[in-house]
Parts: sequence; C-alpha cells; structure tokens
Amino acid sequence: MRFISVEGILEIGMCGRKAHPPHIPISGTFQLVWNTPKLQMDSITNKIGGERFEAAVPLYIQIAESLLERIASGELPPEERLPSERELSQALNVSRMTLRAALRVLDNKGLLIRRPGDGTYIAKPKIERQAAKLVPFTENMRSRGYQASARLIVFERRLAEVSVANKLKVPVSAPVYYFQRLRFINKEPVLLETCTMPIYRFPNLEEHDLENRSIYEIVETEYGIAPHHSEQSLEAVSATDFEAEWLGIETGTPLILERRLAFDKDDFPLEYGHDLYRGDRFRFVTEIAPLEMKRDA
Repeated sequence: MRFISVEGILEIGMCGRKAHPPHIPISGTFQLVWNTPKLQMDSITNKIGGERFEAAVPLYIQIAESLLERIASGELPPEERLPSERELSQALNVSRMTLRAALRVLDNKGLLIRRPGDGTYIAKPKIERQAAKLVPFTENMRSRGYQASARLIVFERRLAEVSVANKLKVPVSAPVYYFQRLRFINKEPVLLETCTMPIYRFPNLEEHDLENRSIYEIVETEYGIAPHHSEQSLEAVSATDFEAEWLGIETGTPLILERRLAFDKDDFPLEYGHDLYRGDRFRFVTEIAPLEMKRDA
C-alpha cells in the first residue's frame, strides 16, 4: 500500500470519496484539490492548483512536468516571478519537501532563476544554435533580433604546442595568435570564446576591430579566405572560477563546450577554437539525415 502526506483535501478519483490527511493510502488516479479560500493566491498560483496526477509516477515528477508544460505553452512566461514555496505547496496540497524536489527538476534544466532576497523567476527561453552549420555568432544573433557585441579579454602571440600545431597543420613552436573574447547578447554575457589562428595566414590580425566585427567576416574581407566547413564537437562541462566570473554565473554552473576546427575550401585549417556557452541560455539543435537501413544483398 502506498502513502503520501499532503495538506488540505484530497479527492480520490478512483472511488470518488474524500478523506483528510495526514496519511492517506492511495493507488491509481487521484486529484489534488485546492481548498484554502482564506488565502489570497496570485494568478499564477491559481493556474497551478487543481492538478490531476497519477499515483504510479512520483508526485514531484508530475508537478515538475505540469510546470514544464505551462512554461512551454507560455502560461508561465519568462521573467514571471513564482509564488512563495508556502503558497505553491498550499495550492497543490503537497508538502514543501515535495515541492522543492519538483522545482529542483526545473532548476536542473535551467528553467528557473533564483534571485536571493527576491524570489524565483521563470528563466528566459534558450536560444537555438545550429550544431551542423558553420554560422558566425554575430550574424546568427542579429538575424534573431538580438544585439550582439564582444569584449576582447586576451590577445597574444604564442608558440604552437604540439596539439595545436597538429590541428592547424603548422610546425611545433610556429607563431600563432591566441585570443579570448567575451560575447554578449543585449549586454548580457553568454559566451566565452577562445581562438587560435596561424599568424602566417593572417598577419597583423590585431590591427582589425575584434570587438565589433566577426572573425569570419574579417578573415574573408581582409584576407580573402572564406571559411568553408568545420569539425565540431559538443560536451557538457562545469564553469571554473575564471569562467564563472566572466560569465556572471556561479562556479560549477553547467556550460556547453563547443570545440571547433574550421577549414577553407582547400581543406586547410584556419582556426581552432573552443567556446563555452551558458547552459541556461543556449541549446544546440541539428537536422538528422534520413534513416539508413542495411539492405540484404
């Protein structure tokens, strides 16, 4: 027999009876009914109350999925402040522990923003980046209506180490440019970009405006070399102290690491980069080719 602890009135859907907590044996389908007329809930709380849940699935998961649906549909819009834990738990007739577990699911997906002393807010929708296309960040963001900008953090001439030399097809200790840029969307830091480029192909690169122009645009316009294709990989990482400080997030926050080796039309490398995207602001999407089926001879 399965028990759940709640506050308020539970209406058991299978048999239509009503019972009172603290512990009620339940199975099958039941409905949580909000019955606290003296408490003045705001409009968001009223939308969330009265949910119907299945007992076979953990209650906190069902609450999280219900909130996810409301976020996806726009019923809970970005930048909307959620009611307090007390109000939400009473609206749903669940304990605060259950509610916190549900909110933790959303938090782990980057859908909530917690502002100490202010409350919990619905996060802004994530920006989609095409994983299978070589599209300059600046161009891509501006085409979506965002104001894209950059800040040059580091610009150095270095000697290529073995791993970098192998990727760029230059001799070990050949001179290369190494630079980092902090990328912004509407003045919000969202991306930490690191690039290494061979000096022999792009002499005097430092003379160009690296804060207000796309690297690929500079390469094509000033040097006559058009980026043609790239090899890219994606993986999840956690922000270091250095990365967190520049991106305005907490240490350990999830980031998306994109490693990229770009080539010209003759298949010569022109740039090796690794970019760190804030996981709460971006998602990467790709188009899948038709399914290949092995056919018998």
